[in-house]
Amino acid sequence: MPSNVAPAPGAGNASGSGTGSRTSATGAGAAAAAAPAEAVTPLIRGIAVLRRLTEADGTSSLSGLERATGLARSTVDRITATLARMGYVRLDGRDAVLAPRLMELGNAYLAALRLPRLLDAHADALADELDESVSLAVGDRDGIRFIHQATRRRAMSLSFRIGDLLPAERTAPGPLFATEWDEEDWARWRERRSSDPEDRGFPAVPARSRPIEDTGREPDATPPTTRPAAVGDDFEVRTLRAREEGWALDDQLIEPGLVALAMPVRESGRIACVVSVVSHTSRHTVDGLRDTLLPRLRASVAAMEQELQKAPPADRNAPGSPAGLAAWTGASKQELGREFVESLARGLTVITAFGEGRAELTLTEVAQATGLARATARRALITLEHLGHVTAHGRVFRLTPRVLGLGFPPLSRTTLPDIAAPHLTDLSQQLHDSVSLAILTGDEIQYVGRVATSRIMSVNITVGTRLPAYPTSLGRVMLADRPRAPRPELRPLTPRTLTDPERFENELARVRDSGYALVDEELEEGLRSIAVPVRGRDGRVVAAVNVAMHSSRRSSEACVRDVLPELHATAGRIEAELRVAGRFRRVPLG
Repeated sequence: MPSNVAPAPGAGNASGSGTGSRTSATGAGAAAAAAPAEAVTPLIRGIAVLRRLTEADGTSSLSGLERATGLARSTVDRITATLARMGYVRLDGRDAVLAPRLMELGNAYLAALRLPRLLDAHADALADELDESVSLAVGDRDGIRFIHQATRRRAMSLSFRIGDLLPAERTAPGPLFATEWDEEDWARWRERRSSDPEDRGFPAVPARSRPIEDTGREPDATPPTTRPAAVGDDFEVRTLRAREEGWALDDQLIEPGLVALAMPVRESGRIACVVSVVSHTSRHTVDGLRDTLLPRLRASVAAMEQELQKAPPADRNAPGSPAGLAAWTGASKQELGREFVESLARGLTVITAFGEGRAELTLTEVAQATGLARATARRALITLEHLGHVTAHGRVFRLTPRVLGLGFPPLSRTTLPDIAAPHLTDLSQQLHDSVSLAILTGDEIQYVGRVATSRIMSVNITVGTRLPAYPTSLGRVMLADRPRAPRPELRPLTPRTLTDPERFENELARVRDSGYALVDEELEEGLRSIAVPVRGRDGRVVAAVNVAMHSSRRSSEACVRDVLPELHATAGRIEAELRVAGRFRRVPLG
């Protein structure tokens, strides 16, 4: 690459085309064979497993991972056991399932990038104003990757996720990024188009197909010398037009009916990201989209560029990852023995060294942030650079958008019930009682997660059930977080229902102070339950978890002594994953 040309966004020096395409059945072994001598083979294999799980939408059998990666089953077992120990994967019988904590890898890239934090509110406001889906994307070699989505809820709506990789030529942002490509980038794009004529390496989009040419020939006749035009063949022409006009269109290049209009957001003269408005032909033609929405898109882009100009420089003294991570990997190795692949865990830990104020790190800074020896950190960085997740610029390293390909797309649609489900199951199995998750809707609670026991006498409630909040433990821990909210009418449901307003407010104050609510036969005679709050990233209560049982099962004292500590631990685990999953997106509560 010429010295006077800046690298394309997300560019790296990894082997291969860099499109994020699926590896072959022996892909993990081939990548390891082509790696530099100092690369960490277990890290290469572990990332291959994570990529396969991502392509499988977050869940795969262990035997499926064995076939897809070409790795030995024992190697797959050790890798998934290590990822499970890190909280990145959950082992469910014979299946491996991506866990929300894995999103901390993608969060490290997004935090280092800073664009989501600075521009998300502008994109969301534009989506509300236009009543259309709005996306922010960055370039990833000869593709684009989404870093933010503000979608509209419609029968036909945008289904792309944060982290999804699309071929540049089939998008509106692609020609804009290509205006900054050099000859090496164009050569890479042409090679990829030739080697993957149907875009099979981009699982987020429908396969590209060429129209069948009707030549009037018999089936065994000599084929024509020219092939039919394929989707994206006019990409170079579209790029020239985008350079002249400063915006670009996608006229159903991804799939029929989908149209988009895009403009670049520039920082210091370079394209920092591209914002696109996506609609359907039932709402806008591509020309109508341009004519109607281009002025408002220009205004929004101008506001985004002003936001970038006035943003203070990143704080280079921002705290890094906890230095105890390296010690933790060592302790895990001692406990689990050969089932824990320490070099894989430490290699992934290197990614989390980056973040807000740490977009560029030297080898020494990576070692200090992770607590790893310089030699260990160096080999991990060499490996990540080989795989295209890191780029080197002089003495400093940066993460690339490819990090988002490690589980972020399927996990970016995670809901609170999804996060809570395995933890509710674990608690129910431990206590042998029903466990529920609920949110507050007006004066009622709505159950959004539940694990019931198989007892003859059990609490018969299903997901979606609504109950009045005031006589339930779930409702009280959520009402207690809203001390100035209007209170519902307190009607007696059993002889023990608390109906005196003053006593009810005193009880809510006790719940706020103690951090739990215990309700004894106020909703239904014989029903006892204890609940604790689940708090979001801002510290506010967003949901509650409870354990419910017949009053003959445990006394109130036994609930506080035996159940409450386990409830708090479960809520803490849910909150930890919710903080990771909700750092750069709004996690749906139901």
